[in-house]
Amino acid sequence: MNIDKFKHQHIDILSDIATLRKLVQSGIVSAAPAIAARIVSMSGVIKLHLAVEDRVLYPSLEASGDAELARLSRQYQGEMEGIAASYLAFAAKWNTPRLLEQQPEVFRAEANQVLKTLYERMKREDREFYPAIEAASAVPLAA
Repeated sequence: MNIDKFKHQHIDILSDIATLRKLVQSGIVSAAPAIAARIVSMSGVIKLHLAVEDRVLYPSLEASGDAELARLSRQYQGEMEGIAASYLAFAAKWNTPRLLEQQPEVFRAEANQVLKTLYERMKREDREFYPAIEAASAVPLAA
């Protein structure tokens, strides 16, 4: 299975997280419009990524006939449900400058928690899940 698109989306999302970090460091109130815009654009990529995982990646792994990939697929999908819900609630709350300007420290605390969890999850997928998928795909089928 070719998972290059998933990997590229991770790169884009991780880049967005790094950009958000720099914007926050420059000052939440003064950067509120740019922060809100980045959250909106990043959310589009994340929603697409999650949808393709749910509609294509996880079902393909379940149907692959590889018990270990199917188990990993169920594990990762189950874990992602809570992470996705937390991120989507965060993004819905902080997607306009007004609230960022009114509650910069609340935003900082929530961003640190939600984005750290998302970052760590993607790094674990890159380190463990995606290599397992590629390794299984590289194994020729028995005759």
